[in-house]
Amino acid sequence: MITRRAFLETVARGAPAITGGAALLAATPAWLEAALRAQSLTIQDVLRTAPKARYWTTSALAGSDCAACHPAGVPKAGAKPYTHDPRAVRCLLCAQGCTIKAGGRGKCRARMNVGGELRSLVYGRPLAIHIDPIEKKPFYNFLPGADAFSLGTSGCPLRCKFCQNWTLSQSSPEDNDTQFIVPAAIVQSAAANKSAVVAFTYNEPTVFTEYLLDIAREAKKRRLRSVLVSCGFMNEAPLAEMCAALDAIKIDLKGFSEDFYRSVSGAELKPVLRSIKQVAKSGVHLEIVNLVVPTLNDGKASVQGLVDWVAGELGADVPVHFTRFHPDYQLLNLPPTPIATLERAREAAMAKGLHYAYVGNVPDHPGNHTYCPKCGKIVIKRSGFLVDQMNLRNGACAFCGARIAGVFA
Repeated sequence: MITRRAFLETVARGAPAITGGAALLAATPAWLEAALRAQSLTIQDVLRTAPKARYWTTSALAGSDCAACHPAGVPKAGAKPYTHDPRAVRCLLCAQGCTIKAGGRGKCRARMNVGGELRSLVYGRPLAIHIDPIEKKPFYNFLPGADAFSLGTSGCPLRCKFCQNWTLSQSSPEDNDTQFIVPAAIVQSAAANKSAVVAFTYNEPTVFTEYLLDIAREAKKRRLRSVLVSCGFMNEAPLAEMCAALDAIKIDLKGFSEDFYRSVSGAELKPVLRSIKQVAKSGVHLEIVNLVVPTLNDGKASVQGLVDWVAGELGADVPVHFTRFHPDYQLLNLPPTPIATLERAREAAMAKGLHYAYVGNVPDHPGNHTYCPKCGKIVIKRSGFLVDQMNLRNGACAFCGARIAGVFA
């Protein structure tokens, strides 16, 4: 399903329609701005169906627990009394930790303080729904060849300059003409389309955590799997609840320096590393993607630091995808990632002992295949996002019998 905003912008630049909320590069002319406004909801429309959010607090709810709102430092005894805004809330969902005044929103644009109560503006309002191969997420060691009923809303706590879905992630709910869809209807549609998986993707699904959890729990009743495609910038408590409801999580480890995260994504590295370790310990299937951006995070030290951390903290069996960057959004000045750069990153990962290192966004590259870590033969052969061969028997290599890490049944 293409969003109406994306359709209009596509028409404006005379290009074919793109599904899945893909980014569009043309500047928006005045006539199109008027058309978009005509197709948009008002915030009052959105609020009619916006439920109370989870994971937030106020000075009244926190009581004497100052750390609930001031994790960076609790006021010392004898310090000048702090006057709290009685209607301000602190969002505890993601690591941005936004303090939101009445009528305001968090950095994600998806959560709003309505009279001292935090509300989810994106619950039940998907902007993009599409059926994708699971490999497109990408998951390579989780149900290869499965169809993923994929959905996303507006909003994101990050500001990645290379975002390819920025028309969704950097928009507000009322910017788009959406219909309210209950969780059961999403699951029913997935089942009707014979999709084995429901995937939360396109924007950052953390912003629609409440909706995500309700859909995932409904999916379990229908014996459907649920997967999350995330930046990993959520806090520990919501992530723990997600891990209990989900079957697999892919996290974008966008770089391996705080400077990169701050300057390119408007975020921090440490919360992402914490989330990745938390998912790994939970037992939920985990895969990691590193988008390799020329001149920004493609240096030898950065790649090696990421590889060393994965090997040391997560072990050899967590799949790592080194994915090709294509110019988009605010980084149109950079070239696509040279394939040789991706190959060097993959080689560094394999030299460190990682069993499943992939080259992404380069169709038909040998680095797309899954190889047995024992005998070296191809156990899953891919052509683009399609699986050509499956040389597995009960999750083991059909040639030598070695176990292949992942979920295949």
